[in-house]
Amino acid sequence: MSGHSKWANIKHKKAKADAQKGKVFTKLGRELIVAARAGGADPANNFRLKIAIDNAKAANMPNDNIQRAIQKGAGAGDGAAFEELRYEGYGPAGAAIMVDIVTDNRNRTAGEMRHIFSKNGGNLGETGSVNWMFKEKGQLTIPQEDLELSEDDLMLMALDAGAEDMDDDDENYLIITAPEDMEAVHQALLEQKVLISEAAINQLPLNTIEIADPEHAKKIIRLMDALEEHDDVQGVYANFELADSLSDEDLD
Repeated sequence: MSGHSKWANIKHKKAKADAQKGKVFTKLGRELIVAARAGGADPANNFRLKIAIDNAKAANMPNDNIQRAIQKGAGAGDGAAFEELRYEGYGPAGAAIMVDIVTDNRNRTAGEMRHIFSKNGGNLGETGSVNWMFKEKGQLTIPQEDLELSEDDLMLMALDAGAEDMDDDDENYLIITAPEDMEAVHQALLEQKVLISEAAINQLPLNTIEIADPEHAKKIIRLMDALEEHDDVQGVYANFELADSLSDEDLD
């Protein structure tokens, strides 16, 4: 998945910059609010909230911020104003894109999503226009540099716990599970002292298209960046890979 790794590495660099700017705390806080609202404030009985808390802690979000967000979601604040939405559309070169949103103003967000797509060479589609190209999967991200096990041992451990597959993006191992099995696999890895930097239910493409043209590549990177920078966006999923033939200069 080397072409995918090229895009993944770009995302990692940007994620680090977002963390430094504090933008990531906004997104984590909204997920905490929505998770607590959906399943209650007790992480022992709300796996989505437990994962949200783990992800927030992995990003070094202060405990006070975490607790305030949970309280908002549980009703002690304005958390009830947020709702979850999904937008679907196409980017340059016909890449399929889905965007998960948490917003307190769906009309404003809809207009902004439409503007971002059109400004960056894409177009917003109707509900159902591209979601058939994706499959919902659990994904556990494990930094390679912090792993004390071998790759083979990690894979065997994950498969024994119920995982479907393991992949990598040069910097991390990615454990793929059925959504309903992610909790068991997550717990099994934690019990073996495996550091998990992120856990999420993601939309993985059933098939991918390769983008080799530098202009198309630049345009889709700009579109993905614009979507991911939006405060209401919780996740962006796409079915493209960047060709290995593209150099860093091609993508600048």
